Order: sequence, then C-alpha cells, then structure tokens
Amino acid sequence: MLLIELGSPIQALKARIMDTWRRLEASGIAQKIQVLETRTQESDFWNDQEGAEKVLAELKGLRNRYEPWKKLVQEVEDLEVLHQLAEAEGDESHAAEIEQTLRDLESRFEKLNIVELMSGEVDEKGCFLTVHAGAGGTEACDWARMLYRMYLRWAERRGFQVEELDLLEAEGGIKSVTVQIEGPYAYGYLKGESGVHRLVRISPFDANARRHTSFASVYVFPLLDDSVEVEIRPEDLRIDTYRSGGAGGQHVNKTDSAVRITHIPTGIVVACQNERSQIKNKAIAMNMLKARLYEYYRAEKEKEHEKFAQEKKDISWGNQIRSYVFQPYTLVKDNRTKIEVGNIQAVMDGDIDIFIEGYLRFVWQSNQHAQ
Repeated sequence: MLLIELGSPIQALKARIMDTWRRLEASGIAQKIQVLETRTQESDFWNDQEGAEKVLAELKGLRNRYEPWKKLVQEVEDLEVLHQLAEAEGDESHAAEIEQTLRDLESRFEKLNIVELMSGEVDEKGCFLTVHAGAGGTEACDWARMLYRMYLRWAERRGFQVEELDLLEAEGGIKSVTVQIEGPYAYGYLKGESGVHRLVRISPFDANARRHTSFASVYVFPLLDDSVEVEIRPEDLRIDTYRSGGAGGQHVNKTDSAVRITHIPTGIVVACQNERSQIKNKAIAMNMLKARLYEYYRAEKEKEHEKFAQEKKDISWGNQIRSYVFQPYTLVKDNRTKIEVGNIQAVMDGDIDIFIEGYLRFVWQSNQHAQ
C-alpha cells in the first residue's frame, strides 16, 4: 500500500481509539491508581493483610485496564507522526513497516475493545462452568463430553487454569460435569455460553448410521471473592454427604467425602467430590452455591430470571442458543447473533472466540438501542 493510502486508515483508527479512551475516563482511573499506590507505601499498609490484598487486587485490575490503552494511544500517535514524516519526505520505503504496524494496532484495539464490553460487576472474575446432558440418551452423554472438551481446549488456548469439581459419568460420555476456570475475565467471556447446545450428526452408536439430534445445556456462573456479599442462612441448607464416584481400583474414595448442598428456598443444588477431604469439598460447594445465589438474586432483581437460569429450561428442541451440524453438511450457527462457521472441527477444538465476541457485541448493541 502506498504512503498516501495509509493516511486515512491511520486517522480512522486513531479516532476510534481516542473515542474509547475518552469513554474510559482515563484521567479518573489514573488518579485512582495514584491514590492506591500511595496507600501501598504507607508504613501500616500490611497491618490489615486482608485489606491490603484487596487494595492490591484493585490496583492490579485498574492497571490492567488503563496501561494497555495508554500504550495504544501513544503508539497510534507515534505511527501518525512517522507517517507524516515519511509522506513529507516522499519516502515510500517506510510504507510496508507503517502498514504492518497499523494492522498490529488494529488487532490490539479490537482485543482491548472486547474487554471493554465486559463491564459487569463480576465479569473480570473466574467462573464455574457446568455441562449437563439433555434429551438423547447415550448420544446426549457423548455430546456433553464433546462440549466439555471444547471448553477445556478453549481455556487451554488462553492459559486459564481449570479444575474439575464434580463429574457424573454415563454410558458413552458424561451425564454432568462442573469445573472451575480461573483467568482474567473468564466469566465475562463465557457467560454468553449459558444455554442449550444442539448437535446434529450421523450417530456413531447407531448400527444403521441414522442421523440423530442431541442436546446438552451449559451453565456459567461467577467465581466470587469476599468482596461480594451473598447472604446464606444455615437453616436454608440441606447438606448431604456421599461416597465419591470413580472408575474403581486403589484410588476409589472409601469415605463419604463428597458433598451435595441444597438451598431449600430456591431449589438450587451444588455438589463437589474433587477433594478427598469432606471439609474441602464442603468449602468448594459453598463457594459454588454463593455464586449460583448471586446470579439468582441478581436475576430476580432485574426481572430477567430466564436469562440467568438457562439450566431450568427444557434441554430439548426449540430452546437452543447454538446448533452444531456434522451431517449432511458442516456448520455451527449461533441462533442469537446469526454468526456461522463452517469449520466445525476447529470449533470443537476450542476455537469459539468468534461466537463469544459476537455475543458480547450483540448484547452491547442491544443495550445501546434500548437506551
């Protein structure tokens, strides 16, 4: 591309970056960072260790949001100056370098913009993700296993930590599984995955090679810390212990260490059998319950309970958020955003960012129109 042709896209990108920079209220964030940094240098800062850790966590979050944008603003302004100088000198030798830098800045801008779409109170936190097999028997259990693998691969691509908390195996796959995913904005990215996922394929379990439709549900809820308060009354809980499941052999847990907690007023049930210690399993299950109740009460308050309780819908035809078709053609289609991808194998290997980012933009645009 010629130097003269690069001027317009550079100016367009700068305008978009500066528009977001203004909406960030960057000067206010910078002031808050300065205040918190001053606090960390006070002699009695570590006297309250819990309070100090909260301050450091807040400071880290503000820096992670502010500094990438500050750097992007500086670099697009530097690119603008470089282009102006090269154009004034008529030096086309810089054109390729300027064009490549422009593409890199555009890519970083798009990625940072996605993060800005996740402005909810708990979007930046980790999450719990549950997959349930639905209608379809063995087919659905295999489909639940495939979906579970898809999310594991997605998390792996991002370097997120995944811990399996509860697994109920079934013939051909899994009946249900719950995992904890930790990484920046894990909940914000995955919250739009809650809902029913539909599979159409030639069944590997059907001797007549007929086409089958299977369903599985996904439910995502945030991993909360002590800064988010949720009231849980002991008298509202029923706590059951049972023996953890397993494949058998020397590693089978021979004690009733698995824990299931039922919140009687809402009917919400959580379970954990990951640890050998009943105390640890109970603590993890209580964290899961806290997260589920947070979502439930927020949904009640906003009068949008259906949005946050997808797992209570029938896991069957008509309720799916996304369809995955293996035969007679290959296509993954999101029913909300209408985004389609033909490379279904890439999707099943965890390449789902196009759907995640598309949903975030879809929600943001819907909110803008509603205002």
